[in-house]
Amino acid sequence: MATRLRISRVRLRIYQVALLVAVLVAWHLLTVPGLLPNFYFDRPNRAAFFFGEPLKVADRIVDWFVSGEIYGHLWITLVETMLAFAIGSVAGLLIGLWLGLSEMASAILDPYIKAANSMPRVVLAPIFAVWFGLGMWSKVALGVTLVFFIVFFNVYQGVREVSPTILANARMLGANRRQLLTAIYLPSATSWVFASLHNAVGLAFVGAVVGEYLGSARGVGYLILQAEATFDINTVFAGIAVLTAFALVLDGIVGIVERRLMTWQPRMAETDRT
Repeated sequence: MATRLRISRVRLRIYQVALLVAVLVAWHLLTVPGLLPNFYFDRPNRAAFFFGEPLKVADRIVDWFVSGEIYGHLWITLVETMLAFAIGSVAGLLIGLWLGLSEMASAILDPYIKAANSMPRVVLAPIFAVWFGLGMWSKVALGVTLVFFIVFFNVYQGVREVSPTILANARMLGANRRQLLTAIYLPSATSWVFASLHNAVGLAFVGAVVGEYLGSARGVGYLILQAEATFDINTVFAGIAVLTAFALVLDGIVGIVERRLMTWQPRMAETDRT
C-alpha cells in the first residue's frame, strides 16, 4: 500500500509539472511574434504586448535575483505579509474564541461584525495611508483587515459546532471552564483555524501588495506599479510570479505546522481504509 502511495505521489507530481510545462509552452507559442498566425490581434506583436512572453519573464526574474535588485523589495513585502498574517490570525483567533463562548457579546456585536465584514476593505487603504503614512504599517493594517475576518469566522464556527453531548459529558465528569477550553473548544477550533490560514496567507499578500500599489517607495507591489507605468508587461508578470512562488512557500509552511499539530486527526488514507 505504501509503495503504491509513493508511486501515486510521483505520478501526481509528474502530471502537475506536465500541466505547468504545457501552459508555459502554450503561452510561449501564442505570444512570440510571428510564431503562430494571429487569432485575434491584427499585429503580430500585440499578443506579447498584452500577455508578455514567458522567456522574457523568466529572464527578468533571473536578472532580479542575480543582480540583487529584488531582495530589498521582496524583504519589505514579506515582512508586511508576515506581520499582517500574524496579527490578523491571532486577533481573529482570540476574538473568535471570545464571541464563540459568549452568547451575550456575540448577540450584541453580531450586526457590527457582519457590517465590517461586508465592507469592501480594500477601499480602506487610502485611510490607512493617512493614519499610518506610506511606510510599512499602512500595508500591515490593510492586510490585518483581510486576514482577521476569515480566521475569526472559522474559529467562531468551530467553537459553535462543538457537540453539546460532548460538553455535557465533560461537565458531568467535572471539567471546569479552563479544561473545557483546552480539551474541547481549542481542539475543535484548530482544524477550522488551519483551514482558514491557508486562505489567510494569500490575503496577507494581497493586503501588502495592494497597499504598496496605492502608495509606496519599496516592495514588489511598487516594482509592479513602476513596470505598469512603462507598459513593461514582462516585469509585471515577473513580479506576479515571484509573489505567487513565495505565497506557495508560506502556504507550505502552514501545511507543515498543521500536520505537526493535527497528528490526532486521521489522514485521508486511514479514513478510506476504515
